[in-house]
Amino acid sequence: MKEDKMENIHLIFKFLWYSVLFCIWGVSCTSSGTYKKTQMDIYMQYYDFIIDSLSKNPSYVCTRTARQMSVATDSVAYYHYLVLLAKAYMFKSEMDSAKLSMDRAEVFCDGAEPSSLINDLYAEIYNMRGNVCVRQGLTDSSVVCFQKAFDYRLKGSNRDMLHDISINLADAFVRTGHYDKGAMWYRKALSYCDSLKIPEEKRFPVYYGLAQVYMELRDFTSCDHYYELAARQYDKMLPFEKHIYLNNRGNSYYFRADYPNALEFFRKSLLLARSYPDMIFEEHLTEMNLGETFLLMNQVDSAAYYLNLCSDFFRSIENQTALYYLDTQLIELALKQNNLSLARKRMSEAIQPDYVEPNMQHIRNRYLQHYFEEVGDFKQAYYYQMENQRIDDSTRNERIKMRTAEIDLKYSQDTTLMKQKIFIQQKENEVLALNQTLYLWMFACICILGLVVFVYMYNKRQRFLLQMKSQNMIATLRMENIRNRVSPHFIFNILNREMGNYTDEQAGNMRGLVKLMRRNLELTEQLCVTMAEELDFVNTFINLEREALGDSFILSTSIDAAIHLDQEILPSMMIQIPIENAIKHALKDKEGMKRLWIDIKKTGEGICVKVRDNGGGYRINSANHGTGTGIKVILQTIQLLNANNKKHIDISITNVQLEDGETGCEFAVFLPQGYDYNLKKMV
Repeated sequence: MKEDKMENIHLIFKFLWYSVLFCIWGVSCTSSGTYKKTQMDIYMQYYDFIIDSLSKNPSYVCTRTARQMSVATDSVAYYHYLVLLAKAYMFKSEMDSAKLSMDRAEVFCDGAEPSSLINDLYAEIYNMRGNVCVRQGLTDSSVVCFQKAFDYRLKGSNRDMLHDISINLADAFVRTGHYDKGAMWYRKALSYCDSLKIPEEKRFPVYYGLAQVYMELRDFTSCDHYYELAARQYDKMLPFEKHIYLNNRGNSYYFRADYPNALEFFRKSLLLARSYPDMIFEEHLTEMNLGETFLLMNQVDSAAYYLNLCSDFFRSIENQTALYYLDTQLIELALKQNNLSLARKRMSEAIQPDYVEPNMQHIRNRYLQHYFEEVGDFKQAYYYQMENQRIDDSTRNERIKMRTAEIDLKYSQDTTLMKQKIFIQQKENEVLALNQTLYLWMFACICILGLVVFVYMYNKRQRFLLQMKSQNMIATLRMENIRNRVSPHFIFNILNREMGNYTDEQAGNMRGLVKLMRRNLELTEQLCVTMAEELDFVNTFINLEREALGDSFILSTSIDAAIHLDQEILPSMMIQIPIENAIKHALKDKEGMKRLWIDIKKTGEGICVKVRDNGGGYRINSANHGTGTGIKVILQTIQLLNANNKKHIDISITNVQLEDGETGCEFAVFLPQGYDYNLKKMV
């Protein structure tokens, strides 16, 4: 009893603890929504796991992502995997495969119901399209794609990636020569980093992006400042990020005509790219930069070596910007090799993109001026010299304007940032007030929970008192039963002594009667008995009744050979009571043949017991109709036992037509296999 009480106390405390947790969870759900792990959660976990391998081993990412796609059951998650696969294709320079994957994802979004998840997927698609456009030199298209990606991300649910898209958009504006807008978006990216509490070691893309802006504006002091900030996190950069840093920093020395330092960074960049087989684009881009640097240093053989290495690759991917830049270098290389015919041929075959950056146009004009000077066409040479002077003046004026605009945007952003901080402080105050309300709700829930526990404990105490009362009553009844058993045992002893004066036949009948009475007394204390014990009791009873039934009584017993009577269990009196009813109410006063059948057969799911007579069937208005006490005892016993079992004992009482035309009553009971005959303790 003591152990049960301790266990109950432990369960109560456990219930109380889980209830408190449930209340806290319930209150939090009112403000943040119910959490349920989804396919998108699995995708985000996979993305965080695989992102570092994207630039190091895109082939591995392709394989793993395709495997994830095969088990994805959610459509949105599946197409997120597809966009990630497109990104891996891009890093492998398989642009056609990347475009095909993005097209499939966009078709799905176009046909889907608008939602925040679909907007997130649109943002991923257009962000990837922008990156592919950058790889192909389509700078204006990249700006459009990144702007769409940013707009969709604002309408989506995952805003943690806003700073990444802002950086991509800033890079695109820098490539188109809009350095003021580029600086604005880099600073927006820093603002998002502050809002999202992104650590310092993850902000280096913004720093080397701002460094590139100041490099283009020829503010090399600010340029070096931001490059130094980015360099502090060099070891934490991914391979492609290290390449961007090294390549762009080499460019900053290139524009200062500090070619030895430029070569140092370009060589580091090439060594890095060649360490990763899938960084093909980065490798050949660096080779082109090395070729131009050697060309400017008049190291013609080294220049030719690196330019020839990258030429076939850029022509295979049809990158217009890279090809324009490459053709420009090859024209100058031919001039430095004193091969005017080759220079003329390369000029005629050189491509002319729709848009050319002023810096590249300036370099092409300088080399064309050199060519016309070599062929003696000084008028044309003078034209290109004046074109470059015009570009220089225009670029200088543009840089002044952009520098002014950049300063203006910087201070505007600072003012906006201050307003945002004030707004954030106001929202934090609102959140604090909301938290106080939540705490009050939590306190109220705990009070209600305490009341529920009190009511539960009170009811449990009442049930315990009721149980104790029932146990006392049972004990009293047991004592009374013991006292009542003294009298029958005394009678049995007297009968056994008196049977010594009877004849053998009389003594036999009396012994059967005593056996029946003694067995009946034993059965009252047993809920269930073996089938052998029950049939032994039934045979004793029938033998005592044979004299009253006469010679016309016939008993037919059929027992399946597969049944082990001493192992099968059934409720006590289950066969005896129907047989007693059949003899008492159907056969005793019947004229003619009196038949009684007992059939016990094994079925697939249990044992079927049937007791059948030819006494005319069950009739409600019969003069021999009894009180039904025996059947009630059977039904109540079975009701108690069935409450503890999934499979139930079934009873049926029906009138049946016999073969000789007579009508009889059949009592049938089905005993399921594996039935539990123990009454469980009710608390």
